Amino acid sequence: MMDERRIGIVGPCSSGKSELTRALRGRGYRVKEIRQEHCAAPAMWQRLTNPDVLIYLDVSMEVAAQREGLSTPSSWWEDERTVRLAHARAHCDLYIDTSTLTVEAVLAHVLQFLSAPQQNAVTSESGGFVVTPSDVS
Repeated sequence: MMDERRIGIVGPCSSGKSELTRALRGRGYRVKEIRQEHCAAPAMWQRLTNPDVLIYLDVSMEVAAQREGLSTPSSWWEDERTVRLAHARAHCDLYIDTSTLTVEAVLAHVLQFLSAPQQNAVTSESGGFVVTPSDVS
């Protein structure tokens, strides 16, 4: 049976949104890659997609620059994270820092989260499930 939840994936450039979207779609999930980082309206992710589950993928500036093949982070990168993505980050159900994770590790954490009963999820103060590099063994 296909999972009927609408899943939104948001985060800064080079955080792994496209890879995760493809991987989840290949497993039958209804997924929308939300390009909120390019939009000045902080809640546009909610208006356009209104997902049942919002996944926020994060990445450090240094790793983002490396993934993009740049010697230094883009000048707009910090504004992207602190202004354009702040609303989505505050409302996410799952937050993952992908800086030191492989695509496979990110997918494994997401699949674990999606299959876990909500009452068993480990949550942060904002209510979202959090995976950080220190959680990875």
